[in-house]
Amino acid sequence: MLNIGQFAEATGLSAHTLRYYEKINLLSPVLRDNSGHRRYSQKDRDWVAFITRLKQTSMPLKEIKKYAVLRAEGGVTLASRKALLEAHAVFLADKIVQEKAHLVALEKKIAWYEEQLSL
Repeated sequence: MLNIGQFAEATGLSAHTLRYYEKINLLSPVLRDNSGHRRYSQKDRDWVAFITRLKQTSMPLKEIKKYAVLRAEGGVTLASRKALLEAHAVFLADKIVQEKAHLVALEKKIAWYEEQLSL
């Protein structure tokens, strides 16, 4: 079990962000020790890693919160969670195609500069 400082360091998120995630119910109420200090488990770490991955793939916080609500409702929402992730996967695949096209355009421009500089 990690305290909030250790957990923040382990996840790369600030203590403020972790408290915010808890406040908006993105993170389930965290266990507390006898002194009332937050204690994070490996399960919390796995969940935060998944939230972070979704954010890094441009899933809006609103959609992540929707997923978190479904997750909290348990197994009856498996199909809904799967559908939400499938929709995001389509978005991400389209974004990757777009990013690859941007990379090709940049590489062409860089090649042009290399050509101009070698004249």
